[in-house]
Amino acid sequence: MAERSTRKVKRKSAAPRAKSARSTTNAKQTVTASKKTVAAAPKSSAANGKFEALERERDQLKTQLADAMAQIASLQQARDEAVNRIDWAIDSLHNVLERDA
Repeated sequence: MAERSTRKVKRKSAAPRAKSARSTTNAKQTVTASKKTVAAAPKSSAANGKFEALERERDQLKTQLADAMAQIASLQQARDEAVNRIDWAIDSLHNVLERDA
């Protein structure tokens, strides 16, 4: 087997080629033609209907999320109030016991 040289050789890069007028024109025509195809493609009613259904579902999910967040806030407030009442009752009992002792 022949051994491979591990030495790297710097290669000179060639000067950049000038684009010919013909290749530039062809490229512009291709881009323009592809833009026309995209613009001229009609949206199918099935895809449009699916899109609208997805928008409705998104709106419904947003509403459900807002309702759930409101319910969570309400439950947290009720929990905090219950904890405060329990703390107050415990403090009151401690005060009664200290007075009697």
